[in-house]
Parts: sequence; structure tokens; C-alpha cells
Amino acid sequence: MGFVNTISLIIFDMDGLMFNTESLAIYTWIKAGKSYDIHIAESIVEESIGLDIQGAEKVFKKHLGENFPYHDIRSLRLKYAREYIDENGIPAKKGLHELLEFLDQKPVLKAVATSTERQRTEHLLLSAGVKDKFDLIICGDDVSNGKPEPDIFLAAARELNCEKDECVVLEDSANGIIAASRANMILF
Repeated sequence: MGFVNTISLIIFDMDGLMFNTESLAIYTWIKAGKSYDIHIAESIVEESIGLDIQGAEKVFKKHLGENFPYHDIRSLRLKYAREYIDENGIPAKKGLHELLEFLDQKPVLKAVATSTERQRTEHLLLSAGVKDKFDLIICGDDVSNGKPEPDIFLAAARELNCEKDECVVLEDSANGIIAASRANMILF
């Protein structure tokens, strides 16, 4: 990829990049597993980070067996996470608000591209007071193939009429980095 003179779109991942929800995910998966008398190792949760629901389910069943009640435990995990966020607020990463304010002064579009499903994404963005800072929100349930496939990033560029080589992706998970690389976008 050559030198880019123009950046027209900044694409933000959400979990782990904007919000410290990955630590919360680990804690709530383990807690929910205990409610079912199932030990869920931190490494299993870490392996699933950045994947959509179907990809994460495959990871959990690979390690815990095909009979692992993924959807039941996931529902309980999300309940625990929502209770934590409702009580304590969303743990936003340091500098998020300042970065968004800085970008508001620049001629650049901003999008969220997250593997998280829309309902939860919108709840988190609203809770953090940043939903209105983005021109577009693309969620895991908006695309056929989740990360590490590039679909979510390509959809963001397409919907905002931006060229791939003018898009910067801010990503923290291995699966997201692979997806951004496959999309041939600038990665940070």
C-alpha cells in the first residue's frame, strides 16, 4: 500500500478499543459459567474476543464441548455486564472523548465497526455519551461474515462512499487486525 494523501474515514472498533469491556467480558463469562457449574478459562474468553456471536460460539464449543450451553450462559453473562454498566457506567478508555472532539474539528467521517450486536452496541455508545459522534455504526449482526473477515470494514467504507485506501482502522484485537488487513485499509 502506498502513501495516502487523504484520510476520509476513521473506523473505530468498540470493545477493547473505546471501552474496557474485554476485562468485563472475562469476569462476566467466568461468573456466568460458575452459575452453571462450568469452569470457563480466561484463555477461552480471550480467544473469542473480536469474533461475532457465531465465531465465539465455535471457540467455546471447541474447548468446552458441543453440549456447552453457549446461548444460555451468554445471556446470563450479558445480564451481569449490563447490571455492572448500569451501576458503574461504561469503562471508557482514557483519551476517547478527547480524540472524538479532535476529530470533530477535522474533515473526516467516523464510524464504529464492531462484532457486537446492534442492541448492545447502541446501549454502550449511549451510556458513554458518544453515539452521536459517529456518522455510521456497523454491527456484527449487519454483515454476513464477522471478523476476521473484512466485511464489516468494507461495509463501513461502502456505506459512507469512501475508498478503502482512504480509511484508517483503529483496532485492538487479533481478529480485528486481520480483518482490517484483509480489507486493505490503513491500520492503527
